[in-house]
Amino acid sequence: MAFRAKASAGPWVAVISLFLTVSSLGHPAYAAAQAGDLVSPPAASTTSPVLKRRIAIGRFSNATNYGRALLLPGETDPLADQAADMLAARLVESGEFIVLERRNLDAVTGEQKALGGGTPVGADTVLIGSVTQFGRRAEGNEKFLSQKAQQVASATVEIRLVNAKTGQAFFSTSGSGTATVETRGVMGFGSRAAYDSTLNDRAISAAVSDLMSNVINKLRQQDWSTDILSVAGDEIMISGGAGQGLRLDQRLYVSRKGQTIVSKQTGLPIELPPTPVATIRIIGFFGSGDAEGSRAQLVSGKINPSDSDLVVTEATP
Repeated sequence: MAFRAKASAGPWVAVISLFLTVSSLGHPAYAAAQAGDLVSPPAASTTSPVLKRRIAIGRFSNATNYGRALLLPGETDPLADQAADMLAARLVESGEFIVLERRNLDAVTGEQKALGGGTPVGADTVLIGSVTQFGRRAEGNEKFLSQKAQQVASATVEIRLVNAKTGQAFFSTSGSGTATVETRGVMGFGSRAAYDSTLNDRAISAAVSDLMSNVINKLRQQDWSTDILSVAGDEIMISGGAGQGLRLDQRLYVSRKGQTIVSKQTGLPIELPPTPVATIRIIGFFGSGDAEGSRAQLVSGKINPSDSDLVVTEATP
C-alpha cells in the first residue's frame, strides 16, 4: 500500500524537481556556482565630495503690482525682501553653500571696521531674481443646506544664476506655490475664517522651496576642487574637510592649472586641461564649519610650495 502511494507520487515529484531545476538555470547565482565562481555582494556606493560654492543674492525685486502702489519713493518692497530672506534661509539650511551677505553689506563692513579690519569674500555665483506672479482669490460653492468657501494665495518666483567672473547667466529656474484656507458650513453651522494674511507668506515660502531643488542640482554638477593652504615637507594642508564629504585615507590629485585663454568665438575665458603633479592621501582634519581643512600626506610626485597655480581634485577610480 505504501509502495503504491510512493509510486503514484513519483511523477509529481519528478515534475516539481524538473521545474525547480529549469528555473534555477537562469539565475545568476546558479550560473556562477556552476562556473566555479564565488557570488559576491554588490560593491558599496561611494559618495563624492560636496563642493561648497560661494553664493550671494544680488538684486531681488517684486515684479508684480501687489503692494507697490502704497510704497513711497525710496522705500524697499517688503514682498521682495521677504522672498530674498526666505531664499537665503533655504540656501543656508541646505548646507550646500557658503552664503555671502550682499543686501546688507554696509552693516557687515561697518562691523568689520569696528573689529579692526576685514575683507569681504568674493562669490563664485550671484543669484538674481524676482517675484513674477502673486495674487489672491476667493472661491467656493453653495448648496441647499451646505456651503464651502476658500481663500487662495498663489506665487511664482523666478531666479537666474550668474557667473561672477564672466557675468554670464548660465542657469534659470522658477518655482510656484499655493496656500489655501477653507471653511465649511451646514445649515448655518460650521467654521468661519476672516482674511488670513499669512497665506501670502506661505505661498511665497512654497514657491521658494519649489525652486531650491533645481538650484542645488545645478550647482552640484560642478566638479569638486580645492586649494593648498601650506606645504611642509611631505605634509600638505588643504581647504575642506569631513563636512564636504572627504574621508580619512582618501586619495586626491594635485595638478597645475592650465592656461586661461579667451575664446574668439564666444569671448569667454576657457581654461586648458590641468597637468597632474602629485597624489596625496588624507590623514586628518582640523577646523570646523566652513572654515575646516584636511591634513594630507604626499604619496607620489612632488609639490613646489611656491607654486600658486596648484589645485586639488578628486581622484577618479
